[in-house]
Amino acid sequence: MALAQEDIEQIQWLIKKTMSETPEALNANVRYELDLRERTIRVEEELKHQRELMTEGFKQMEKRFEQVDKRFEQVDKRFEQMHQDMNKRFDQVDKRFEQVDKRFEQQHQEIMGLHHEIKLLMRWGFGTLLAVGGLIVALLRLTQYGHG
Repeated sequence: MALAQEDIEQIQWLIKKTMSETPEALNANVRYELDLRERTIRVEEELKHQRELMTEGFKQMEKRFEQVDKRFEQVDKRFEQMHQDMNKRFDQVDKRFEQVDKRFEQQHQEIMGLHHEIKLLMRWGFGTLLAVGGLIVALLRLTQYGHG
């Protein structure tokens, strides 16, 4: 409960009036008590003012903390979005590697098929070479025995 300026002025006027009507010895004690009361009122008003300032400061800090919390929420959302984007990108990279692996497997199969065909051709070629060589040797021996 704060005193209005008019109340303070009225109290001061009453103090001055009382001081002017009392004898000197009583006047000193009354003046001292009135000074103490006036100081107490001022201290109480200043304390109230300080309390109001502190309350306002706490409200401002609370607002600031709320803003910081909102900013952290935005950062969290951004990190979550980045995480999801990275997961999608890694999934795409995995699919690409799977496609590359399939292509390598196809090429490996084709190379193994060619290798198999080359082995068959070499066997047939070697068999043909032996057969032709054997025929030539047989013909040469026949011709040699036939003339000799």
